[in-house]
Amino acid sequence: MRRFGTLSFGHYGPLGGGRELTAQDTLLQAIDLAVAMDELGVDVTAMRVHHFARQHAAPMPLLSAIAARTQRIHVGTGVVDMRYENPLYLAEEAAALDLIAGGRLMLGISRGSPETVVRGYEHFGYHGDDERGADLAARHLETFLAAIEGEPIAERDPDSPFGGGRGRQRIEPHSPTLRGNVWWGAGSTETAIRTGTQGMHLMSSTLLTEDRGMPFGDLQAEQLAAFRAAWRAAGHAGEGRTSVSRSIFPITSQQEALMFGGAAGRDQVGVIDGFRSTFGKTYAAEPDVLIEQLRADRAVMESDTLLLTIPSQLGVAANLRIVESFARHVAPALGWHAG
Repeated sequence: MRRFGTLSFGHYGPLGGGRELTAQDTLLQAIDLAVAMDELGVDVTAMRVHHFARQHAAPMPLLSAIAARTQRIHVGTGVVDMRYENPLYLAEEAAALDLIAGGRLMLGISRGSPETVVRGYEHFGYHGDDERGADLAARHLETFLAAIEGEPIAERDPDSPFGGGRGRQRIEPHSPTLRGNVWWGAGSTETAIRTGTQGMHLMSSTLLTEDRGMPFGDLQAEQLAAFRAAWRAAGHAGEGRTSVSRSIFPITSQQEALMFGGAAGRDQVGVIDGFRSTFGKTYAAEPDVLIEQLRADRAVMESDTLLLTIPSQLGVAANLRIVESFARHVAPALGWHAG
């Protein structure tokens, strides 16, 4: 583990006791937290994307605001559901964000996760042939990758009063670093291999759509290894990078023990989106215990980046304490050094 950061779902709504967290609160708090993490030397702040839910849904304005107020922290998504996206508009937005961030983008995209609504992407105007929309996501991905690679898309109009000329025109703006900043959210070994073959980096979460009777960390580590092998076999330049997500709460005070002491659990197996799946456990313990537990988690130790899923609804101060405690008391023992 060389880098670490956070992954926020951006939940908002009633908090109990007559209190409510608004969408505006969540967005502004995400900016404040990212600025504070940038000062700590944390590597990544990433936003989960869910539609038709009281969570982050439109990440580009938020990440652009964060990028404009920070110096070194990478801004990312984990992940954008390609079933919902106009691939050419996403190419324009992502390029603009990457340019604002100076290449500090970690753009996670994928087929998408289970939803709160039935085939919600159809209400956005997109239709696929299979029940899960995987074919639709694949088509959008193909167009998106071609666009950000600078391939000509549309025929110029020679009669345009704006100097259309002849030939074909690529999407603008174009960011030369964007293609190397695209990550695919994979949940299975098959998808991990395909991701490596396509030359995208691998983003893996606390849910895997496989169950092979082994600990979550071991199963995920095998997926990371399969991805790296596929990357090398495809002959891509550079190194295929990987990230994993975990719910981790360092306990350094009595208050934290009361808040998070009961959160620790174990891996679970269930059926989600039609697949028998493995869910990663939550880690909550004193720093020395956490270090030993995380060292035994193969995927954490073998990945490039670890993203902590944070309870954003608790506010900036509480989440900053979690991040700062991890940075000070746990991360250095796992191989991390502040940039």
